[in-house]
Amino acid sequence: MNPYMMYPPYQPYVQAPQQPSQPAQQPAQQPPAAPYYPLPPFVPPPTPEQEIEALEAYKAEIEEELKGIEARIKELMESLTKESGGQPSETGK
Repeated sequence: MNPYMMYPPYQPYVQAPQQPSQPAQQPAQQPPAAPYYPLPPFVPPPTPEQEIEALEAYKAEIEEELKGIEARIKELMESLTKESGGQPSETGK
């Protein structure tokens, strides 16, 4: 199969007639300039001590969130055992 026959040929290009310009016309508008975005200030990378401190703080936050998740799971399991008569369903684990 000829790849050039997959699409119809282009239509012939016809240039639109130009109207005579009038001398009292406004000058052509220039496109707006791109906005200026200043570069952010250079921030040196943290020292190993600073990074350890930040990671330990992050670890404490995650552990606190995990405690909340485990408490919610426990609440849900207790509510399931109350509804089902004391036996948790086997679909959970």
